[in-house]
Amino acid sequence: MLKSMTGYGRGEELTASHKIVVEIKSVNNRYNDVNIKLPRAYAFMEENIRGEIAKYTTRGKIDVFVTIEQYNDDSKVVIADTQLAKKYVEAVRALSEETGVPFELNAGQLARVPDILTIDKGEEDKEKIWEDIKRILTLAGQQYVEMREREGNTISGVLKARADYIALIVDKITERMPEIVKEYRERLLGKIREVLDDKNIDESRILTEVAIFADKVSTDEETDRLKSHLKEFYSMIESEQPVGRRMDFLIQEMNRETNTIGSKCNDITVAKMVVEIKAEIEKIREQIQNIE
Repeated sequence: MLKSMTGYGRGEELTASHKIVVEIKSVNNRYNDVNIKLPRAYAFMEENIRGEIAKYTTRGKIDVFVTIEQYNDDSKVVIADTQLAKKYVEAVRALSEETGVPFELNAGQLARVPDILTIDKGEEDKEKIWEDIKRILTLAGQQYVEMREREGNTISGVLKARADYIALIVDKITERMPEIVKEYRERLLGKIREVLDDKNIDESRILTEVAIFADKVSTDEETDRLKSHLKEFYSMIESEQPVGRRMDFLIQEMNRETNTIGSKCNDITVAKMVVEIKAEIEKIREQIQNIE
């Protein structure tokens, strides 16, 4: 089943001490670009989250938003670095004595100095928070995958319809080729009769010329390869693996074969069919830009 690179999933839960919300959003991207935004105090969980996201997608621009609101602060411990505070006070006092500026410093001002007060969360608390985040991330991930599968299923139907139409045109080109050779033979005979007035027409020479022309304009190899590419394309549509990049390469090959048919066969009917195939290939190309 194809999966779209565009998706959204959300998980939310109230635990004993936190309200945790996880959102996953993704759009098309050539590479796998995962951006994780979570509160600074929980930055240590980023790699864990990245590992979980890898279970759900392999390509796209993925944004993961984790919101953690704590409404029970019992688990937090505020630690004062008294040694650093004393050094800070000594430095300010020395500055006051050196400059003559009055020494004015209270505990509140001291507490606002970076690194004087820090909030510590114990290991057990961190492990519990990660278990909660992982559980809620799983809920968001399930929604995210389901949305991508729904969109991928829709795209699959469109791709099959486009491929079916191309296959139909390829069959028409195959059917048209004998007619092209026949029309050439009739034109050649007409010109010869016009010049020779039906006298001494060398039938073997005509057959040789027609054979040379038929070999020159033959598109059997190209149509056979196109059919083979289409068969592989159908197989990719049913694949459970990410196939977006492979599909992109395959339609390039299909486009190349189509161009060769157009250049080899100087026939207005086939030329129109070639234009139709190229138009369908371009529509397929647009669709698979959103396939993982």
